[in-house]
Amino acid sequence: MEDDAIRGLTVIKEGNITWPPPALTPPAPPPAKPAAMPPKAPKHGETGAPASATSTAITFLVAAVLFWFIGAYAPPAFLGHFTVFVLAVFVGYMVVWNVTPALHTPLMSVTNAISSIIAIGALVQVAPPITAAGDRPEGWILGLAVAGIALTCVNMFGGFAVTQRMLEMFRK
Repeated sequence: MEDDAIRGLTVIKEGNITWPPPALTPPAPPPAKPAAMPPKAPKHGETGAPASATSTAITFLVAAVLFWFIGAYAPPAFLGHFTVFVLAVFVGYMVVWNVTPALHTPLMSVTNAISSIIAIGALVQVAPPITAAGDRPEGWILGLAVAGIALTCVNMFGGFAVTQRMLEMFRK
């Protein structure tokens, strides 16, 4: 009867009516915390410091020149695939980067879906339809596609393994 939950649920004990229970005593308020010091902002060059405007501008300039070079000299069929690749990298980064650790395992199902799209694209590159001229993919395209399939398999099966371990935790 010393436990508040048991005392509140007990109506009759040893023939005596114990209902209604006595009023609960409120817990003592927590002690006041001392004023916290505001976090010190990192200085330039330290870990966690934002990049300087100059380094950011140089990075974007180098990326722009690289993309211009690719656009100027790549075949037109490659540009469509490259655009989809760049957008997929950006979307993947935005999906995964700011996720709290508590949500990483549920997010694995999303990344497995994205990986399956990558695997399908790589399989299409491994065995594309044969053209009228009987052309097959070049060796480096075939190699990149096989490497893409291998890395995607590692990601997908790893995701399934992590998800299975998470589900096992809830069964215990």
